[in-house]
Amino acid sequence: MSDHEFLFALELSDEPHFDAMLGELAGAVLAHVGYPKAAADELRGVLRGALSAGPVNGDRRCDVRFKAHAGELQIVVTYAGGAEWRTTRALP
Repeated sequence: MSDHEFLFALELSDEPHFDAMLGELAGAVLAHVGYPKAAADELRGVLRGALSAGPVNGDRRCDVRFKAHAGELQIVVTYAGGAEWRTTRALP
């Protein structure tokens, strides 16, 4: 089991404005916990898809959370007034 335990959360007021920053941040978090490049790239693509599919009624404000606990990494995206998206993967 991985010894990584953390919660990293941020609130974005306008996701497209922060797209490059969020991609770099996700890459850094995924590299920190030890995902190989191919797995990190795949997860970043899944996250990018969730972000593009999530806005409701034009409100692009969202919360993004990375939580490592009990050998798993959970990524959660929640848009204001919208449904929550999440994925969970085993930590390497």
